Amino acid sequence: MRYFPAFHDLSNRPSLVVGGDEPAARKLRLLLKAGARPLVVAPAVCAEIAALAEAGRLTWQARPFAPADIAGCGLVIAATGLAEVDAAVSEAAQGAGVPVNVVDRPELSSFITPAIIDRDPVVIGISSGADAPILARQIRARLEALLPAHLGRLARFAGAFRGAVAAQIGDGTQRRRFWERFFAGPVADKVLAGDESGAREAMIGLINGRAARQREDGSVAIVGAGPGDPDLLTFKALRRLQEADVVLYDKLVGPEIVDYARRDALRVYVGKAKANHALSQDEINALMAEHALAGRRVVRLKGGDPFIFGRGGEELDYLQRRGIAVEVVPGVTAAAGCAAAAGIPLTLRGTALAVTFITGHARDGEPDLDWASLATGRQTLAVYMGLSTAGTVAARLMAHGLAAGTPVAVIENGTRAEQRVVTARLDGLESRLGEAGLAGPALIIIGEVARHALEADVAAELERAAAALPRAVAV
Repeated sequence: MRYFPAFHDLSNRPSLVVGGDEPAARKLRLLLKAGARPLVVAPAVCAEIAALAEAGRLTWQARPFAPADIAGCGLVIAATGLAEVDAAVSEAAQGAGVPVNVVDRPELSSFITPAIIDRDPVVIGISSGADAPILARQIRARLEALLPAHLGRLARFAGAFRGAVAAQIGDGTQRRRFWERFFAGPVADKVLAGDESGAREAMIGLINGRAARQREDGSVAIVGAGPGDPDLLTFKALRRLQEADVVLYDKLVGPEIVDYARRDALRVYVGKAKANHALSQDEINALMAEHALAGRRVVRLKGGDPFIFGRGGEELDYLQRRGIAVEVVPGVTAAAGCAAAAGIPLTLRGTALAVTFITGHARDGEPDLDWASLATGRQTLAVYMGLSTAGTVAARLMAHGLAAGTPVAVIENGTRAEQRVVTARLDGLESRLGEAGLAGPALIIIGEVARHALEADVAAELERAAAALPRAVAV
């Protein structure tokens, strides 16, 4: 995040706009809406600015800019379009420690103005960091269509009752939940529909009702975060994150997903890697229960799907035995997400009639699996947590009859920007992984569905080798 998002209080404060054409007029409209007292410095101005000056809504001084104009201003905007003048305004403002924006010159600006959705007092700013202002405007247009026209009316109504709610509900968590229920409930609907008198009467009953002061029980949501790409997070998972008081997250959950949580939620890293656990499973279970029994909403955030090699079933059982309300929110599991991102189907008509998820990790090293049934062919094997035991898995499958030439694809950091796909034959899997030096989380796909990927890699390797040969010289 290059720019820190903030809202300036310019009410009745002087602000300087240097320039008098349409770009300056656009900025002035915003300043006037914010209650500022603008000073415009420009030898000449457009008709709109002249009319505003005549009406007494701003002060216009018909002259060139002088550095002394900056004194006492809350912020400065340069909109002359003249490179030398705009640069001089920027230098003077930044030298005086006054925020400055130079229109269409982010390199000269200490702040930028976002695309704005105005439902006063609700204001939403959307910024692309000055890289793509058209994109920011398109996002604004989409959000405008989603937001009620009278959203500001609802915010003002809630503001009028803030003191009364605070007086009745002393606990901060209970107060926040009261407001969550309010904004999602029928009283808010009445306000948005224009029935403020009915809403006021209902609100008084809501504040004075017993339910307003009754502490809610805590709960746990065991949430699958998917294989890594934040766009694969489900809507329900996103809602639970934004409602959570506490988020316990795993090693495979990226920071961009954790950042979807409420900003004031407690975030606790509980990641586990092979022989390296931040907390044991028993400690994680106890921590979830402790927070839930204290009345908090807990999200247990796991990579992939919590019920596929995620120990979600153990956590569910632990919490239910203690009478804690628990919900499971499924996620896109690694096999489905990574295979799709790599363009490898898990099933294929006439080739792979089934897919089996297996783990390459076991408490004592080698996984205890029914190798004979896994080696029958005409199915796809998706191996989770199998990098360290890939050679053993390959050897056991070949010993039980799976062909040595069976294609394999290993997908590291699947669905993420740094995704990498390495292919091999089954009999060369261990040595190929050693050459590739994979270190990130990886899914291994074994079966004929990976043949196209393997052949494409072989063809690319042959092409690279041919390109490296010396070219024949005709004589």
